Amino acid sequence: MTSRVNLGRRRLFSRKKSDAIRPPWVKQGIEFTDLCSRCDACIDVCETHIIFRGDGGFPEVDFNKGECTFCEKCVSACNEPIFDRTQSQPWSIKAQIQQTCLALNGVWCQSCQDMCEPEAIRFEYRLNQTPSPIIDTEACTGCGACVEPCPSNAIKISKL
Repeated sequence: MTSRVNLGRRRLFSRKKSDAIRPPWVKQGIEFTDLCSRCDACIDVCETHIIFRGDGGFPEVDFNKGECTFCEKCVSACNEPIFDRTQSQPWSIKAQIQQTCLALNGVWCQSCQDMCEPEAIRFEYRLNQTPSPIIDTEACTGCGACVEPCPSNAIKISKL
């Protein structure tokens, strides 16, 4: 007798977070938790150690630990049909600045801009005001380099 796994039931009992950020180059339109074997191969090879075992044991990305360098080691280490290197972008996430940003609250800070290699974050200067941050979402790669250095945890990387 062969047993079949009812994927609908499996999803019911897994604590799936829809806002979880998965490693880069995950195929669009797949249900990650249905294909990932939770082998930790991507976690073990991540050179910046931002991939960790999240809810249900599935890999997630935490930019508070560092940035993604897009080294593709996670993609190469995975034996499951999860990744697609031919996608034009590694993922559809972008940086967003929250209201707790020091610059938005009158304190001179440009930590995020200093760390942004693609120069997606710039500051707009105004007379008699603290410069305000602006994110160019077209230039933002979602690498997360701006998250860790932010002293007020005001930058979030999330799906658009």
